[in-house]
Amino acid sequence: MHQSEVAIVGAGPIGLEAAVALGRAGVSSVVLEAGEIGATFGWWAPGTRFFSSPERIAIAGVPLVIAGEEKATREDYLRYLRHVAQQFAVDARTFERVVAVERAGEGFELRTVRSAHGVGGPAELAEGARVGGEAAAVYRAEKVVLAIGDMHRPRLVGVPGENLPHVSHYLQDPHVYYGRRVVIVGGRNSAVEAAIRLYRVGAQVTLCQRKAELERDRIKYWLLPELEWLIEKGKISFHAGTGVREIGSTSVVMDRAGAGRFEVAADAVLLLTGYVQDTRLFDMLGIDLVGAERRPRFDHDTMETNAPGVYVAGTAVGGSQARARVFIENSHEHVERIVAAIAGRRAPGLELPVFEGNEES
Repeated sequence: MHQSEVAIVGAGPIGLEAAVALGRAGVSSVVLEAGEIGATFGWWAPGTRFFSSPERIAIAGVPLVIAGEEKATREDYLRYLRHVAQQFAVDARTFERVVAVERAGEGFELRTVRSAHGVGGPAELAEGARVGGEAAAVYRAEKVVLAIGDMHRPRLVGVPGENLPHVSHYLQDPHVYYGRRVVIVGGRNSAVEAAIRLYRVGAQVTLCQRKAELERDRIKYWLLPELEWLIEKGKISFHAGTGVREIGSTSVVMDRAGAGRFEVAADAVLLLTGYVQDTRLFDMLGIDLVGAERRPRFDHDTMETNAPGVYVAGTAVGGSQARARVFIENSHEHVERIVAAIAGRRAPGLELPVFEGNEES
C-alpha cells in the first residue's frame, strides 16, 4: 500500500503543477492518472494549436518555448508536460484509474485498476460505459486533490444514427477526410476550426448550427474572418438555424424553420457540440454539485470542497461548462490556494501570470 500526504487525481497541467508546488513546499504527493500524462490532449487531432499563448499555459515556473514563437501545438504541449514531470521527478502513476475513494481514519483510501486509456474520450465512448480492469494498487493519503478536468464525454445530440461508424464527436487527423463529404454540427471554436482545417485538406465541408447566425462573440477572432470569407465564397456550405434530425449511412437529414426537412450528402459526420464531465469521484466523496452545469461546491479561498480534506483544481471546478470560463490559464491560482491551505504557506516558485486586457481562451 502506497502512503503519501496528498493524492492528486489527474495528470493534466494543473495536476502536475500542484504536485510540483506541493513538493517545493515539502509535502509528498502521488499523481494518479487513468491514461497517459495530458491524456485529454491526446484526443485532439494532430497539429491542433492552443488558442492560448505559451506563457499562459506554462506551468510550475518552467517556460514553454515554441519554435518560431508560435502558439503551442498538441505535440509541443505533451512534450512539455513530460519534461516538467521528469524535471521535478513527479510521482505520476499512469494508466491507473481510480475506481473507488473513501474515507479511512483521518485520511482517504483510493483504489485503482489498470486502464488502457484516460477517463472518457473516443476509446471509452467506443467501449460504452464499462469501467473495469485488473486491480492495480491501493493508496492512502491525508488529503485528496481532484484535478480531473471537465471534458470526459460528448454532449450527445440524441438523434437516430448518432452511433454509426462514420459519425464521431472527435476530429481525427485531417488527412483522413481528404476528398470526403463532411458534415460538421456545431457553431463554436472546435467546429469552426475543424471546418477550416478540413477545407484546407480537400474535404467538401458543410457546417450547420442551431443558432440563426454565427456567434461572433464566441468564435476566436482569428478564425471568424476566415470562416466568413470561406462561406461567402462558397468554399464551405453553411446552414444556420438548422437542427439535425437523423443521420443515415450516406446523408444527414436536417430541419430548418420555414424550409422544412432536407438532406445533405455525407461520408463523415462530426458532432462537435461540446462535452460533459464525469462526476463519479465527486459522487463517491459526497461533493455537492450545484447549478445547471453541476459544478462542485468549494471554498474559493482554499479550493476545499464541502467534503473536508478534498480539494478541486483546474477545469474540474467548472463542471460541465456550457460556455467555457475556466481554462488552464486561469487555474494556476487554484494551485497556490491549495498549497497555502495544505502546507500553510504560499506556493513557492509559482509566479501567477497577469494578462488582463488580452483575453484569448
